[in-house]
Amino acid sequence: MLETGLSSRSTTTVTADKTAAAMGSGDLPVYATPAMVALMEHAALEAVSSSLPAGSTTVGSEMNVSHLKPSKPGATITATAVLTAIEGRRLTFNVGARDEEGVIGEGTHVRYIVDRERFLSKLG
Repeated sequence: MLETGLSSRSTTTVTADKTAAAMGSGDLPVYATPAMVALMEHAALEAVSSSLPAGSTTVGSEMNVSHLKPSKPGATITATAVLTAIEGRRLTFNVGARDEEGVIGEGTHVRYIVDRERFLSKLG
């Protein structure tokens, strides 16, 4: 059953392919903002996936985050997502990310519940 308060965590290690230089979002060898956003989205997906009706999933539609500090290669990053609001098919999450030294990012994320087959049929 979907209810506010559902939460999940996702963890990764900063490797060369997850740096701003490798992902093209910058030219420094630090954890890339797009990688942090993807980790936050994964945590949100996981927070609600087991509570959805059969044949349903969620898709991301909005992300409003601040990347507050850099993380070096080798750092362990943990993203969290907590479901804070349910408005029909619209799900809102508070998201955050930390490394061993503390908070590196925070914000909000919106996902929508969709029927997998109907959603994919729109691709043509």
